[in-house]
Amino acid sequence: MDAKQLAQAVGESMFAADSASRDFMQMELLACEPGRALMRMTVREAMLNGHKICHGGLIFTLADSTFAFACNSHNKVAVAAGCSIEFLKPGQLGDVLTCEGVEQTLQGRHGIYDMKVSNQRGEVIAMFRGKSAQIAGSVIPGISGTLA
Repeated sequence: MDAKQLAQAVGESMFAADSASRDFMQMELLACEPGRALMRMTVREAMLNGHKICHGGLIFTLADSTFAFACNSHNKVAVAAGCSIEFLKPGQLGDVLTCEGVEQTLQGRHGIYDMKVSNQRGEVIAMFRGKSAQIAGSVIPGISGTLA
């Protein structure tokens, strides 16, 4: 199994167990590759805040979920050690938000990942940066993970 196949298997395994992203948020995992993930979510009525725009916490959740898939893509269990988000434009009812997460660096057990959340018109809604920390274990036991 090469690194790309491993990352895809990791993504499928994690997504199958991720009821928050899959069921509650109704996200789609579009891709999981070594150090990269792509997810999508449509802004629904229940996601609007008092200003009738997408609640920032839900945009954060899309970015955080994408971060999780990107930083676990090497089949080493990784968790968030810290993250921040900058909101640049509101998400509107019916918007299809896509988040692309890309590994910037992975050294030892720590990685830095950038997420870009865009709407269907290609407008950037938010930028998120996360720091990951690898902990004991593999997402798919018995398959050796790779480090970048």
